[in-house]
Amino acid sequence: LGFWGALREVFPATREQRCWFHKIAGVLGAMPRSAHPGAKKALAEIWNAEDRRYALDAVRAFEATYGAKFAKAVSKITDDLDELLEFYDYPAEHWQHLRTTNPIESTFATVRHRTKITKGPGSRAAGLAMAFKLIEAAQDRWRAVNGPHLVALVRAGATFTGGQLVERPDDHHQPEAA
Repeated sequence: LGFWGALREVFPATREQRCWFHKIAGVLGAMPRSAHPGAKKALAEIWNAEDRRYALDAVRAFEATYGAKFAKAVSKITDDLDELLEFYDYPAEHWQHLRTTNPIESTFATVRHRTKITKGPGSRAAGLAMAFKLIEAAQDRWRAVNGPHLVALVRAGATFTGGQLVERPDDHHQPEAA
């Protein structure tokens, strides 16, 4: 949560995508183990849906199946639905990266493990230097972004629906007459 607060300070227009991995763990934690196999499958239908419309259909099915018995578990999905389905407004190539916070968590896992072993970094300056060097060394093992050519379009504000480009920001300009 501190990450999102800091991000909003620097980039106020940032839209939030909730982590499906953590959300599923929370939903299953609010259900008995006997319901887990069916619930896992139903949740996979939501986050693996072809597009937002199919995801919303899967949410309605999940709510119909589990809402009466496990209202708390269902509300964990329905209360955060916009943030859980935010990834559908980005290129389909990026969905795999956006559905989970793993890219962020893996980045800082190296730093977290090192600070546990050393019982803290000492000073703030030493901590920043250590974090920088550890992350710099770890970046060689990071998985590349799918569709890297689409990142510039996303940053420029291009609109994507169902993972497909709808409009380019520069399409608003009329071509000059020859």
